[in-house]
Amino acid sequence: MKIDLENVKCIKDTAITIRGSRRRITVPSEVVELLSLHDGDKLKWIVLNDGTISLTKVKEKK
Repeated sequence: MKIDLENVKCIKDTAITIRGSRRRITVPSEVVELLSLHDGDKLKWIVLNDGTISLTKVKEKK
């Protein structure tokens, strides 16, 4: 997948924590701010065949 860096706002690494059946990922503060994330917000994960992941905030239905 080719990425046009002019369209990139943020690139951050994060870690996953796995303890038994619990899995947690820390969302970088810059991403929280850019997406205006709040407690209880939902994220949609889309995994492509090549291992690329797209992560977007699920918009609230009004």
